[in-house]
Parts: sequence; C-alpha cells; structure tokens
Amino acid sequence: METFIHAYSWIDIRFLLQGLWVTIYVSVISIILSFILGLICGLVRYMKIKYLSAAVGFVVDIIRNLPLLLIIFFTYFGLPKLGLIANPTIASIVALVVFEGAMLSEIVRSGINSVPTGQMEGARSNGMTYGQVMIHVVLPQAIRNMVPAILSQFVSLIKDTSLATIIVLPELLYHAQIIYSQNTSYLIPMYLIIAVMYFIVCFCLSKYANHLQKKYL
Repeated sequence: METFIHAYSWIDIRFLLQGLWVTIYVSVISIILSFILGLICGLVRYMKIKYLSAAVGFVVDIIRNLPLLLIIFFTYFGLPKLGLIANPTIASIVALVVFEGAMLSEIVRSGINSVPTGQMEGARSNGMTYGQVMIHVVLPQAIRNMVPAILSQFVSLIKDTSLATIIVLPELLYHAQIIYSQNTSYLIPMYLIIAVMYFIVCFCLSKYANHLQKKYL
C-alpha cells in the first residue's frame, strides 16, 4: 500500500495528466481528420467513379491490412526522407489519420449501402440531383446507421495512441514508463492508473455516443 501512496504523489499524477493531455490532443485531431478522410474515401468508393474508385479501394485495402505500428514507423522515419518534417506528434497524427481513415471508409461505404435503394430512386424521381439526394436523404440515414461502428472505431483510435510511445510521443503510456523506469516498484501502480485514465476517457466517449444515438435515432 505504501508503494501505491508514493507512486501516486501529486508530482507523478501531474506528470501523467500532461501525458493524458497529449493523448487527448492527438486523439481529437486524428478523429476529426480521419472522419473527413473516411467520409470522402467511402463516398468515392460508393459512387464507383471510373478508375478513381478502384484506385482508392486498392489503397484502402492495403492500409487496412497493414499493422498500425508499421504505418507509424513509416511516417516517422519515411516522411523526413521525402523532405517533410515529422516530429513524433505529427507522425502519430498522420499515421492514425491514414489508418483510421481507411477503416472508417469501409464503415461509411457499408452505411451508405444499408440505405434502401428506393430512397435514392424516389428522391431522384422528385427532381433532386444526385448530390442533393446524397446530402439530404442518403447520408443522414447512413450516418445514423454508422454511429455505433464509428464510435467504436474512435474508441480504438484513442487506445491506439499508446502505440506511438515507440516513437517517443510524450503521451500517457510514455510518461508512465518514465515514472516506473526510475522506480520499478511503481510499475503495477502506473499501469493501474493509466488503465483507469484510458477507461474514463473511452467510457465518457461511449456515453456521449449513446446520448447522440438516443437523441437522433
């Protein structure tokens, strides 16, 4: 018990909270950008644009079948080779956006396909353009169908930020490792408290998702 008391000193807790802030910051930016990317790619694949849809589908399938850790390594070590600056934060965000965007594109495509084709045909017969039907008829229904899967993917994204500790992103897990590397008896207390922190963040996101579902479904 004394080990836990010492491990959870205010200095250590504050240091962990700094790491948690980085985790949340990277997660929020990655969630927003990956959703935009996934929505665009999903729409392109659904619309079956000649050559473009096939090319996007080919790239998405490759990314979805690669380990996220490999993509993180590629962005961190590969982007500088292309003349682009890649610090751990930028590399982590790029890797997460690319990987999660590919995953979300499949969710978007499946969500759109779940809308009965009669909705599209009925709206078009009433004089609406293809774009108007997608924006005002198909997408609102599709997004409601996609909410559980999308939120589940966002929760996975938050947890996946811990993989970026391998490129020294100063997130929650990395800060915990610094603490218990100075005192190995703190190892279990650190893993327990970061588990609680991850749970709180993911649980809050899940509860908010449930609220949105009840409100709009």
